[in-house]
Amino acid sequence: MLKSMTTFVEDLQAKGRYTFTQAEAMNADQRSGIALEAALRRLKQRGRIVNPRRGFHVIVPVEYREAGCPPASWFIDDLMRFLGQPYYVGILSAAAIHGAAHQQPMLFQVVTNRPTRPARAGRVRIGFHVSRHIETAPVVEVQTETGSMRVSTPETTAFDLIRFATSAGHLSNVATVLSELVEKIEPSALTSLVNLYAAPDVQRLGYILERLDEHGLADQLADQLKNRRYRPILLVPGEAKGDTPSDPKWRVIPNENVEVDL
Repeated sequence: MLKSMTTFVEDLQAKGRYTFTQAEAMNADQRSGIALEAALRRLKQRGRIVNPRRGFHVIVPVEYREAGCPPASWFIDDLMRFLGQPYYVGILSAAAIHGAAHQQPMLFQVVTNRPTRPARAGRVRIGFHVSRHIETAPVVEVQTETGSMRVSTPETTAFDLIRFATSAGHLSNVATVLSELVEKIEPSALTSLVNLYAAPDVQRLGYILERLDEHGLADQLADQLKNRRYRPILLVPGEAKGDTPSDPKWRVIPNENVEVDL
């Protein structure tokens, strides 16, 4: 039995596949569910496979045996297909892929369409965030060692850094990452997204871009805001307002001092 499942796993890896489902394993083995579970458990104990979700298994090659799992990029597309959810790799993980890797994110960040509990396999941790723009936000297909994965464009990433600022290390880190990401941002692509996001997201992004002296990008966002109704907002929602008046251009109340760490 163990040899049968070992051969199944080795055959998949030889074909360049590093994931399989419980159903595929059962179909290949043609024995009882109890016997299959025992075989998979032994493979897991040997560090040969790991399962970030029940019923979904990742093959661990020798070079990642110590880490307990290959990188999330090797299997995230297969995992999200298994879950039946649209997705894109986003926030700090997307920024790092686009070259804005001030600090390598400890958590692989994925944006999807509904609340999803975190996944963990070996040293790999995957965090999920919910967006109603998952089907319309622009993404790019990025090649990986095992295929490809969907990654938010630099422009989508910029808005998500603002929207998920708490998960991005708060606004000073967001500003630091944006200062590196702006090299990849196309002004027309950024402004084309304005109507996709809430006015406060546009206000905060424009305010921070202006603090970064990225006046070209900021001014284009400001021009787009003229066509929308927007009110004064806190730079950091949920924090004390403080005594600082709102910025007249963006109507943002700067209740936190944003510092760029370069």
